[in-house]
Amino acid sequence: MKPYRIAVLPGDGIGPEIVREALKVLGVVAERTGVRFDLQEGLVGGAAYDRFGAPLPEEVMQLALASDAVLLGAVGGPKWESLDYSVRPERGLLGLRSGLGLYANLRPVVVFEDLIDASPLKPDVVRGIDLMIVRELLGDAYFGKPRGVRIENGRRIGINTMVYTEDEIRRIAKVGFDLARGRRKKLLSVDKANVLEMTELWRDVVTEVGRDYPEVELRHMYVDNCAMQLIRNPGQFDVIVTTNMFGDILSDEASMLTGSLGMLPSASLGAKTAMYEPSHGSAPDIAGKGVANPLATILSVAMMLRHSFAMAAEADQVEKAVRMVLKEGFRTEDIRQAGARIVGTTEMGDLVVERLRALPG
Repeated sequence: MKPYRIAVLPGDGIGPEIVREALKVLGVVAERTGVRFDLQEGLVGGAAYDRFGAPLPEEVMQLALASDAVLLGAVGGPKWESLDYSVRPERGLLGLRSGLGLYANLRPVVVFEDLIDASPLKPDVVRGIDLMIVRELLGDAYFGKPRGVRIENGRRIGINTMVYTEDEIRRIAKVGFDLARGRRKKLLSVDKANVLEMTELWRDVVTEVGRDYPEVELRHMYVDNCAMQLIRNPGQFDVIVTTNMFGDILSDEASMLTGSLGMLPSASLGAKTAMYEPSHGSAPDIAGKGVANPLATILSVAMMLRHSFAMAAEADQVEKAVRMVLKEGFRTEDIRQAGARIVGTTEMGDLVVERLRALPG
């Protein structure tokens, strides 16, 4: 069988540490199934800028394009914040999304029963939460033009442009509806149609697409109300589809339902190659200390197995191994609980590997 090609891009900060643990888990999957994974590593973000003067070298872009999937750690950090915007580490991430045509970002938010006390919300509010945020990735103010800072009449003016075409909205809406149809058949579309014309078009197009999915209940909600409802009554949500900017903000907010960004994986899907990464950032303040939580990256590998390689059973086993470790009371510092056994990055990865190996094949 032809091996699956994976571009491994550890990135900056804690990226190399958490990716290393995720690759250990992927190695166990290979041992248990006989499936071969061809891993090719490259530099991206600040690490790439330091060596090549660019956050996304052309050779890395070509590596990603030639791969079946991309596993990314994290990019960015204060070290590079003074750089020109065009070469900051985050531009490497945006370049990957654009170059690979990754238009749909899936961010599952699941509250593990054994972590329910780690959430800042009351247990009865977050118990059983299992929702999916579908964020459009290639439009909105992140890519719209004109953009930048310029001088007019002696004063600086900052400009970003929120832009979506009808086709872009229709494409992401279909992803949301398809996911909802396979889950609890409820889709919430989030916009700000009362003040932003762009999102008025968003609402209209999503409604049009919904006519092809009569079995899915479609609701619309303004983003400010959704931000409140995620805290007040998150159990009402199943699948949420929204714009690039709103999705960026809401998914980080939703992460705190779980107690830590360190628990949230993500998948960015396009026509061919998909990219998988934890939802958190590079956390430079704890980089190199061996305390970062690798579980979001390990769970991102599970998403890779499911969405890119059609290995749903193996993905389920990785997720089960994570649940077993949590049930046994092991925690990294970010999800510390009273009475928990605190472990570091490497130890947490080793525990997941051990539990995965112990599961029936």
